[in-house]
Amino acid sequence: MGMTTVTAGEPGTGPARLRRARFAIAAVFCTHGAVTGSFATRIPWIQEHAQVGAGTLGLALAFPALGAALAMPLAGRVNHRFGARAALRGLLSLWTLSLVLPGLAPNPVALCCALFAYGAAAGMSDVAMNALGVETEDRLGRSIMSSLHGMWSVGALLGSAAGTVAAHTGTDARVHHLIASLALTAAGLVAVGGVLDLRSEPGEEAPPRFARPPRAAVLIGAVGFCAVFAEGASLDWSAVFLRDVLGTEAGTAAASTTAFALTMAVARLAGDRIVDRFGAVRTVRAGGVLATAGGLLVVTAGHPVAAMAGFGMIGLGIAVVVPLAFAAAARSGPAPAQAPGTITYTSGLIAPSAIGAVADATSLVVSFGLVTLLACALVGGAAVLRPKAGPEGGAHALNRDEPTAIRP
Repeated sequence: MGMTTVTAGEPGTGPARLRRARFAIAAVFCTHGAVTGSFATRIPWIQEHAQVGAGTLGLALAFPALGAALAMPLAGRVNHRFGARAALRGLLSLWTLSLVLPGLAPNPVALCCALFAYGAAAGMSDVAMNALGVETEDRLGRSIMSSLHGMWSVGALLGSAAGTVAAHTGTDARVHHLIASLALTAAGLVAVGGVLDLRSEPGEEAPPRFARPPRAAVLIGAVGFCAVFAEGASLDWSAVFLRDVLGTEAGTAAASTTAFALTMAVARLAGDRIVDRFGAVRTVRAGGVLATAGGLLVVTAGHPVAAMAGFGMIGLGIAVVVPLAFAAAARSGPAPAQAPGTITYTSGLIAPSAIGAVADATSLVVSFGLVTLLACALVGGAAVLRPKAGPEGGAHALNRDEPTAIRP
């Protein structure tokens, strides 16, 4: 990844220092997720304040993905210029502070601009924290990326819970987001103080602002695309599927979305042990089989319980794929991590609208047939997550697909 030098005077490889760095980067992931959860719960308030209809809101909600996709390649240059810790401190602060922007937008144009900036900050900080997560994982000699993304999910759930309380009490979203933004900025600054302080090698050339990613990173991103598409479709449409296709009561249908999110969080928190035991390729293949079976259960379900079980199987099957994709991409060549990140954000943008378009043309059952096919693709595509041998792979990377992980 290029940034491999620890700041002078800091014990970068000591066990205690690495444990501290692991907990610190986990707190960073949690903080990042809490911003997303805080925003998502106040979208209805933001829609009303900006006076936008459902169609315009859908267009506006595409701008975070657009901003992220354009800004993510710049994160490597920020890391190179300022070092990993300082870069993450600045980029994470931009992300937490950007939470206040959407609520301030008085009209559709301002909302699109605010969401573009919000997405750009999200994408750059996402790249920076994932790069540090991979470096910490390599130095520890065991898998931690799944649990880091699990902490992101925990943060999103916590932010959502706080936002739900604020919404139920009628709190103005601008006040809610200002308080949340300041609190999360403070928490993020404290957390970043414990991460590894990595610098570029002396004389190392800065990464290009924009560059065509290596083929390996694109293939890894395609695997991430399949997983995130299934995740986004299930999160956004599972409740609608239960209500419209199976006639489930609204409260139960809504609870299925929360249950799916909890399933994802728990699976990611537990995923590292599975990856260390069975390796990345075996884990993703088994997950693809489980998610495919879950998709088939959803599309053939005649009862809400069966459909909810199917959605749970999808969540369990795809939970660790994105963390493994980020880790594999970061080891696939010089500064390639933005490629799968960009593809992932694009997938998150495409999934809800694609599911809706297919449903309009056919039915929701056919839409989740598409999800099932993408889940099945994980079985065949898992091989691209196999680490390459050689110096660039890293000591730990060489053991990522062995039955047990070997500490270097």
